[in-house]
Amino acid sequence: MIIMSKPVGPYTPVVRAGDWIIVSGQLGIADGAIVAGGVAAQTAQSVDNLKAQLASVGATIADVVKTLCFLTDMDTFATFNEAYVAGFGDSRPARSTIGVAALPLGGAVEIEAWAYQPVDGMR
Repeated sequence: MIIMSKPVGPYTPVVRAGDWIIVSGQLGIADGAIVAGGVAAQTAQSVDNLKAQLASVGATIADVVKTLCFLTDMDTFATFNEAYVAGFGDSRPARSTIGVAALPLGGAVEIEAWAYQPVDGMR
């Protein structure tokens, strides 16, 4: 059973819009708190949370075609990339990474995703 953290704000964590699945930004949260271990650990947890949201609507990381990533410190970009690649495996969606001043709960990483999964099953 997948246990997901509750959203930290008034939004829906995952939405299907026709053939598209949009996953709201996922922080490195487990058990209601940011995980210890810095950017690497938070990125790994963010990807795990993203996978859980996708699974809740019958999708996988392989369905993700675009991610939007936020970092509070662009000096951690290389560390973030290593953890991101480890979490996404062979999947390489289009991606943007943006430096931001702050994230909710003091997080260092947030990952939003768009997945494509046709309702009729045809690709």
